[in-house]
Amino acid sequence: MEEKLVLVDQNDVEVGTGEKIPVHEQGTLHRAFSVFVFNGAGRLLLQRRLVTKYHSGGLWTNTCCGHPRPGEPIGEAARRRLHEEMGFDCALSPAFSFIYKAELDHGLTEHEYDHVFVGEFEGDPRPNPDEVDDWRWAGVDEVSDDVAASPGRYSVWFRIAWAELRARGMPEQVKNNGGWR
Repeated sequence: MEEKLVLVDQNDVEVGTGEKIPVHEQGTLHRAFSVFVFNGAGRLLLQRRLVTKYHSGGLWTNTCCGHPRPGEPIGEAARRRLHEEMGFDCALSPAFSFIYKAELDHGLTEHEYDHVFVGEFEGDPRPNPDEVDDWRWAGVDEVSDDVAASPGRYSVWFRIAWAELRARGMPEQVKNNGGWR
């Protein structure tokens, strides 16, 4: 059975549901989330999407991302997906939301009302090999420098959310541990 996405308007008010692939083929606005997890040293946990993903395969991106199921609170969906993709759980705090629309590979269009969450985790993830090709902890400046030098190595939503996260200031746990300079 095809995964159902929550369709929304420009104010994140639910207007219906749609099947995942047709929603991305049509570029319909839908609810999503992006999770950024840092460690105590202020390093960001990045993942490289499985190369066979239905879009953006092989690109580096934030710790995890996904879509809530119909009726599922967005924060619960983010924690569920964090465990499904990266094999761990941690407290997540909402940071901000943004809307973006971008043409992707395979004739798909991503048009999301994206809720960004941040969290802190110590240790190594246990990524799902059906979702994730690779992972790494990276410093803030290292990430920003690499995104600037090679933007095509990163997902479009990551580049937008990362710039916005930097512009808004970092989560307190990152600031307090010297991660933002």
